[in-house]
Amino acid sequence: MDLFASSTQLNTLPLEEGALGFLDQLALPWPNAQVLRELIDGTDWRAEHITVYGKQYLQPRLTAWHGEARYAYSGLSLDPLPWTPLLAAIRDAVQAVTACRFNSVLLNYYRDGQDSMGMHSDDEAELGPEPAIASLSFGATRTFILKHKRRKLRHTIVLTDGSLLLMHGPTQHNWLHGIHKESRPCGARVNLTFRYIA
Repeated sequence: MDLFASSTQLNTLPLEEGALGFLDQLALPWPNAQVLRELIDGTDWRAEHITVYGKQYLQPRLTAWHGEARYAYSGLSLDPLPWTPLLAAIRDAVQAVTACRFNSVLLNYYRDGQDSMGMHSDDEAELGPEPAIASLSFGATRTFILKHKRRKLRHTIVLTDGSLLLMHGPTQHNWLHGIHKESRPCGARVNLTFRYIA
């Protein structure tokens, strides 16, 4: 029996000039709470400075980069840590559902509602012209915001514990995405964004 077999498939979400797939719960052989705890406790988290419009800022979350390739964004250049058994197993499950190949993952640790992700696109040259980015969430529910780069279009997606969002096709070319701070009390969340670095 396939360890990651599931009767569910990615559902297509409508997006003008983009392509999204969504799954409420990725099938894994462990409870979500166990995966969250192991990711928080077993990851070498870092507080990084990024450069935005020539100014340096401390990222409002903790990060880690694992996989097979170096990655650079916003003035950062990241050397990968090796795949852990847990990350490799999760990667295999994500690949099985999305039918995409991923060789790296960026982990983001949102410690509470004050941690956030600024609006941006994953459009670095090494990702290719139409990259597939698979975003897997564990822990507290957060709202994912999409804003079109040239038109007055905005969408929100609620990312719940265990949910998987696939952005592909022309999405990164046409849309910005991010996670705003929360005014309400909010628990910890770990997000894994799988990608293929050419």
